[in-house]
Amino acid sequence: MKKHLQILSILFIIGILLSSMIIAKPNGGISPELIQKFEQQLKSNANDRAIMNAVSGTDLNKLTLNRELVNRHNDIFSMKIKTEGITDQKSTGRCWMYAGFNIMRPSVLKKYNLASFEFSQNYLFFYDKLEKANLFLENMIATADQDLSDRILQKYLEAPVADGGWWNYFTALIDKYGAVPKEAMGETVNSEKSRNLNYIIDNLLRSDAIILRKMVNDKAKTKDIQAKKEAMLADVYRLLVYHLGRPPQEFVWKYCDKDEKVVEKTYTPQQFFSEVVGTDLSNYVVIFDHAMHPYNKYYQMEYCRNVFEKPDMDFINLDIATIKAITLTAVLDSIPVWFAADVGHYMERDHGIMAVDIFDYETLFNIDLALSKKDRLLTRTVTPTHGMVFTGVDIIDEKPVKWLVENSWGKDLGKDGRWSMYDNWFEDYLLTIVIPKDQLPQTIQDLLKTKPTMLSPWDPMAELY
Repeated sequence: MKKHLQILSILFIIGILLSSMIIAKPNGGISPELIQKFEQQLKSNANDRAIMNAVSGTDLNKLTLNRELVNRHNDIFSMKIKTEGITDQKSTGRCWMYAGFNIMRPSVLKKYNLASFEFSQNYLFFYDKLEKANLFLENMIATADQDLSDRILQKYLEAPVADGGWWNYFTALIDKYGAVPKEAMGETVNSEKSRNLNYIIDNLLRSDAIILRKMVNDKAKTKDIQAKKEAMLADVYRLLVYHLGRPPQEFVWKYCDKDEKVVEKTYTPQQFFSEVVGTDLSNYVVIFDHAMHPYNKYYQMEYCRNVFEKPDMDFINLDIATIKAITLTAVLDSIPVWFAADVGHYMERDHGIMAVDIFDYETLFNIDLALSKKDRLLTRTVTPTHGMVFTGVDIIDEKPVKWLVENSWGKDLGKDGRWSMYDNWFEDYLLTIVIPKDQLPQTIQDLLKTKPTMLSPWDPMAELY
């Protein structure tokens, strides 16, 4: 009997332990006691109510604006590259394309003695969508044996004809399709606001992908698969014409220069770029400050292109001090410099100021937002979000203090469409530049002869939005 009672006691204790384990709360949860602790901490600080009232009733950037910086700021630059006009990408992600054209506009203005000139972004936009659609469908055919939940396929399916792109996207399109002036293919409602166009074509292509994958897995003939893909692309082409207009195969460029001289000539888009622009885009090199990876090395980004038969984006990785020196030399030589940065940080739009101390969030909230550039990339605090062009620099005591930026957000933002990037912002948020090869020291050029290290398509630098 005694032994029986001992066994029952042991079972009772085990039952209590098991039940306590079941109902126990994990240590990482937020308890009512923790909420009360937070409340007590707030009540002990007399400034919290004033801060709450100010922040909840005022635009945060106006509340934290560094008035001293604004007061001493000026729009004077010791060196400016002469250009005219400001472009506007409207509600689209075509910044990379606008920036590409904007580095070429000054030479056309000068060569033809023009008061103004703009390329047709819509023309290139049309072919960018068509090429991305073809690349997507080819990728779907090539990966038909893989599950759609595969990480690479999910990347493909995310946004088949997204607006974003890189320098190599721009050069691939120019090389294949040339360029035309804006009057040869002007903007439309849908080229200026691409969301609906993208929605329709993205979803059509996803539907097409299922059909092509089934054909491949059912062992259809290659010629039949390609014929089906061609029919699908014909639908995309038709939709692009409906939304963006028909791209010209030949056009007349008629212009009047500053001396009132009228000139008229017929071109194909390829002839126009070759004769009117004449820039050797193959001479340009992409330079990154990719702090996640070793510097002074050559890299390539897997699946980072828009044209099926063209190579993926490649770049040389250099530290920001070297990039700054290269950029300065180019701008002082009157060479506009294409660059990409993360514009989600410390940009004051009324005065067109980009400076890391333009807003003082940390003092107001008593927090520390410090991160190294490497950690910003690793945590995706920073990614390349916008492409622009350097067209000037302000130098004091032989050092750059601020940089003149030509943006593509129209004249209403910044200082009549142009921005002043202070040197500390350059160091923290600039991620890449594009530079003529002859502007680089030979030791850096030689890196292009090495075998590139391949980076994954989900690297933080993979896509410019």
